[in-house]
Amino acid sequence: MGTTTVPPHVRLVNEIAVQFAHRPAEEAAAAIAVHLRAFWEPRMTAALLAHVDAGGPGLEPVASRAAELLRAQP
Repeated sequence: MGTTTVPPHVRLVNEIAVQFAHRPAEEAAAAIAVHLRAFWEPRMTAALLAHVDAGGPGLEPVASRAAELLRAQP
């Protein structure tokens, strides 16, 4: 049985998504995108967007939506 390694940017954005789980999904995604813009360095954001482009395995749906919002409003 193989071990799956979750990239750091996936683990982190999923952890952030948990903090916004009490909000409606679209509101949570927007808040996550604001957080990522404010606190993530460009390399982390680029890695997240590349991960989404590759199909986004392991991302929570709200985290994936936040990445879409990041791309829409750089």
